[in-house]
Amino acid sequence: MSFAFTPPLPAAVPVAGTDMQFPVNRVYCVGRNYVEHAKEMGFTGREPPFFFLKPADALVVVPEGVVGEIPYPPGTSNLHHEIELVVAIGEGGRNIAAADAGRHIFGYAVGLDMTRRDLQGEAKKLGRPWEIGKAFDRSAPIGPIRRAAEVPGAAGGQPMAGGEISLHVNGTPRQSSDVSKLIWNIAETIEHLSKYWELKPGDLVFTGTPEGVAAVQAGDLMEGRVAGVGELKVRVA
Repeated sequence: MSFAFTPPLPAAVPVAGTDMQFPVNRVYCVGRNYVEHAKEMGFTGREPPFFFLKPADALVVVPEGVVGEIPYPPGTSNLHHEIELVVAIGEGGRNIAAADAGRHIFGYAVGLDMTRRDLQGEAKKLGRPWEIGKAFDRSAPIGPIRRAAEVPGAAGGQPMAGGEISLHVNGTPRQSSDVSKLIWNIAETIEHLSKYWELKPGDLVFTGTPEGVAAVQAGDLMEGRVAGVGELKVRVA
């Protein structure tokens, strides 16, 4: 078989402490999955989870201990940070029960869901899709994946139930919460997601961001952390 042009290499994320790469299939994102963030976006209550996707080539892989870089994207004057725990799927399936979700998880990473908030808001008002605000180039920085067995609280096949999640910008705290405050926890998220898509090995799930989302400017340094998983440092070029 021949290709019309040389296909790009598949997206892949390093596995912490090994020489392995985790090949990425799809990138799913959960919207408004922390109570206080839902409130700051103008919503309340435990609404059913909803999802959007980013292309795999939107990932910006930042090795451990390195400061990554993303460009300030075109078309926006309101670029927001959203720190998130990312779940890496190692075993696929459909209609996965929450009680079985743990065995489908390969590991966890720290990610940023960068958002062109002004373009997203305009799309919402017009009832249009969000891709222009969410799925742009280099909109998903991510650190190495830490295998589930190495993450505190996630050993024994149980999904990670808690852990501090935070983001500083230029050394100033912006976001601070705990994974235990997810509206839909990791197991429930996998259960809902697998009702609508067949999950595959290599899928990544950005699980939602806590309150405190705000704008960044060119030159800003974002430092994100999820306890027991790792850190992610990214500068806006």
